[in-house]
Amino acid sequence: MNERQSPCVRAALLAPVARTRHTRTALAAVFFCAFALYVAWHASHDGAARPVDELPLPAAHGQASDATPDGTAVNQPELVKRGEYLTRVGDCVACHTADKSRPFAGGLPIVTPFGKIYTPNITPDPDTGIGQWSDADFMRAMHEGIGKNGERLYPAFPYVEFTRVTEQDVQAIRAYLNTVAPIHYAPPANELRFPFNLRWLMVVWNLFNFNEGRFVPDPQQSAEYNRGAYLVKGLAHCEECHTPRNFMQGLSKSERFAGATQAGWQAYNITPDKAGGIGNWSDDELIAYLSTGAAAGHANAAGPMAEVVQNSTQYLTDEDLHSVVAYLRGQQPISGGVTRSRDSWGKPAVDDVTTLRGTEVTSVNGVQLFVANCASCHNWTGEGIGASAPGAYPALIHNSVAGAASPGNLAMVILHGVTRKTKDADVLMPAFGSELTNDQVAAISNYVTKQFGNPQATITPDQVGTLRAQPQ
Repeated sequence: MNERQSPCVRAALLAPVARTRHTRTALAAVFFCAFALYVAWHASHDGAARPVDELPLPAAHGQASDATPDGTAVNQPELVKRGEYLTRVGDCVACHTADKSRPFAGGLPIVTPFGKIYTPNITPDPDTGIGQWSDADFMRAMHEGIGKNGERLYPAFPYVEFTRVTEQDVQAIRAYLNTVAPIHYAPPANELRFPFNLRWLMVVWNLFNFNEGRFVPDPQQSAEYNRGAYLVKGLAHCEECHTPRNFMQGLSKSERFAGATQAGWQAYNITPDKAGGIGNWSDDELIAYLSTGAAAGHANAAGPMAEVVQNSTQYLTDEDLHSVVAYLRGQQPISGGVTRSRDSWGKPAVDDVTTLRGTEVTSVNGVQLFVANCASCHNWTGEGIGASAPGAYPALIHNSVAGAASPGNLAMVILHGVTRKTKDADVLMPAFGSELTNDQVAAISNYVTKQFGNPQATITPDQVGTLRAQPQ
């Protein structure tokens, strides 16, 4: 039919098109406004005065004898030594080392909801590392999340926290990295889905999740507290693992330190809440955990936290350890709905072994599997072997992993084992992932939580399979 359409019909047909155009126009306006706000915010912060304790840029290489604010000479060996300590505080080697024979050469895959990011080479190699970066390039990356060529860095690199580090400390880190062995290695390219592979979108992300600027002490708090705040909120970037994330994968500021999941591992609540967090730990116990990875009657570091202890926190000075504890003590307690602390559960097994004698086991049995795979180190009673000695096999009773609301970390420990080397001990638990099926790991986990931990925490074989598939 060739009849002419009435105005009403034409309006009805064109309405969806108009709505689509209006929606696109509105979205474009939102992005433009967000970009304009970011530019205005950035411009307003560019003129911020430099803190009086910061060194001029040439000091990172000791290029001037009068580089410090008071006119005294820069001691290059001392600067490098301090930079090594600060690099340990930041645990830089953990993320920037995929192959232990190539420290700081990058290549470690970091899996995100948007794809896979490979960490860069930060050795002084001129072609594949940061050997041709200027001091200003390095400073801008740490403080603003912008690379040498002006590209926006992804927040897998925690510039959100590193922006708080003083210029002086950033220069010391650069001075130390200049002394590590240059390694010629180009990590793989990132594997991010569209549109997350468009770096310019980080402008919008930063607008909502990043506040550029150095740490400002709280005049109402002690020097010890402020030192702890500087470390925890800055180089140590503890929030990256222990704070939940919003839908944009930025940190949820309303739930700081309330716990989060990373690569299948639960980073527990470290607020001072007595049930949900670490409020029932003494200062000495917290310090022991950070320096050795073990706090008797509370927890033993495994997974990513074992790496943090091994690479970073065991090297903290006593002063800095006490400062970190003082800062954590001063945070807002968050229970997370937990009414009983993770380390308050459990009782020794009494007759589980004798009950097995003469019994024909025809199915997957948690008690039998525990006795066969775990009891030689943890004792069939679950009380451990070696008491609280540095190299002890820990008790499963009054153990955060067994008493947690979710047995995920317990299953991960069974799958992947524990490796933690400190100045006090070389702790090794073998990984059983290649020896045990998902059904068997679930059965052991459920027996341990029922007998030695939180009996309400259970796990299915399918959930174990999901954890097993998590890249480590």
